[in-house]
Amino acid sequence: MTHRHAPIADLAAARILVTNDDGITAPGIKVLEKIARSLSRDVWVVAPETQQSAVSHALTVRRPLRAHRLAARRFAVEGTPTDCVLVAVHDILGKRPPDLVLSGINMGANLGEDIGYSGTVAAAMEATLLGRRAIALSLDLPERNGAAPRKPRWDTCERVLPEIIRRLASRPWPDETLVNVNVPDRSVDTLTGVRVAHQGRRKQGLALEKRTDPDGRPYYWLVDWSKEEVQPRGSDLSAINEGAIAITPITIDFTARGFLGDLRAAFG
Repeated sequence: MTHRHAPIADLAAARILVTNDDGITAPGIKVLEKIARSLSRDVWVVAPETQQSAVSHALTVRRPLRAHRLAARRFAVEGTPTDCVLVAVHDILGKRPPDLVLSGINMGANLGEDIGYSGTVAAAMEATLLGRRAIALSLDLPERNGAAPRKPRWDTCERVLPEIIRRLASRPWPDETLVNVNVPDRSVDTLTGVRVAHQGRRKQGLALEKRTDPDGRPYYWLVDWSKEEVQPRGSDLSAINEGAIAITPITIDFTARGFLGDLRAAFG
């Protein structure tokens, strides 16, 4: 595979665009902005004005798309994560596009099938389509055990992600490829390492519960994915389940190449 993206020789001088899908006020993007500013002198933040989780690669069409300047190099967009990247690259950042796009830090892992639903990954994918290096970053949520919910371990992200981003930036990248990084919800001293992993697949799909509201009217509620089931070693799911950071390269080419020959035979 031909490499198009050369290593970023001087990350401190690189232009970094930070975005997310949880919204401009989310705690994760504040942590990611802090990390980005520790790596570079030229950081821009362009993120959705409101929560946009699970919108995948949606675009805003048939209505005006507006961006609001909140501070120097900081903007909120009335749209999706994909909209944010498009507006940032084509207008807000001017004539110099970002050298690196960081999307996240999502409050909740993006593993296995999540990749297809995730606005966090979609923002990185849009950046990749525009020819930019992009990394999607997510933190697994604390386990729910009936007790009062514990705060996510953003401190773990602050400790481990700068070096991961540096290493990724220092490598040549294949064309049309983004990197998906998931951090387990653990303290730094209990992490079991860093694993380069393939996208996993859960044995059970997304569950749907039918419930009744106080007025007796039925509604549906999507139940969270399970990630604790036993997974084949080498997947992003198994890495997180075993306490390791999962790093997964993702290509934007969805072609099922193994099926091309059969289809050509059928329609040739």
